[in-house]
Amino acid sequence: MELTGITALVTGAASGLGGATAGLLAERGVRVIGLDLAPAIERIDQARTGITYVAGDVTDTAAVAGAIERATDTPQAPLRLVVNCAGVGWAGRVLSKNGPHDLDLFRTVVGVNLVGTFNVMRLAAEAIAATEPVDPSGQRGVVVNTASVAAFEGQIGQIAYSASKGGVHAMTVPAARDLAQWGIRVNTIAPGIVDTPMLAGVAAEFRQNLAAEVPFPRRLADPREYALLVTMIAEHDYLNGETIRMDGALRMAPR
Repeated sequence: MELTGITALVTGAASGLGGATAGLLAERGVRVIGLDLAPAIERIDQARTGITYVAGDVTDTAAVAGAIERATDTPQAPLRLVVNCAGVGWAGRVLSKNGPHDLDLFRTVVGVNLVGTFNVMRLAAEAIAATEPVDPSGQRGVVVNTASVAAFEGQIGQIAYSASKGGVHAMTVPAARDLAQWGIRVNTIAPGIVDTPMLAGVAAEFRQNLAAEVPFPRRLADPREYALLVTMIAEHDYLNGETIRMDGALRMAPR
């Protein structure tokens, strides 16, 4: 699918993976609608060319519908690409010295990472399905979701995060099958350790230890590398129903 002349909806677009993706897509000439929480949007330079920021929570159906309405208000640049990057990752063990895992915290993580991803995907798919196909095969658009290597090798304290990201991975094939009749491809990226703002406050020594665990290249991933993979997925018309690990061959240890 050609990236020129289309609109993309990117969630979590104010920073990290979403910020890098929104920026790269805008550089490629894509009209980008970036959905994120209001406080996150307020912290960035909103004058970035080609990006329109919309405040909202991915678990809020009305907010997501509003963002999709913005993404579909320019007929000459129809909504073709959706990238789900919004997510949270608080830690907690099933049972610790403080007692059992907080149930509300578990619900929140699963709610944002899994239910939020599904909420955006289902509503955006309806909008994309209403567009005209872009090629003889009937393709109309692409959804790229974000899982994590924690979906496969969750560490101690990652029970909620792993459950949520495992769910995103598990949705990939059935979503691709469900949306095939509408010409919408669905793929998932499972990043390893990425140098995002979540790691900004971590001590340099700890960051070096994290990087040393990666077989090759022995460093943290750059958010732009995630963004480049998004563009590759969008442009590769036969890639569908796949979860792609972006982790430098990392396999997470228990802790």
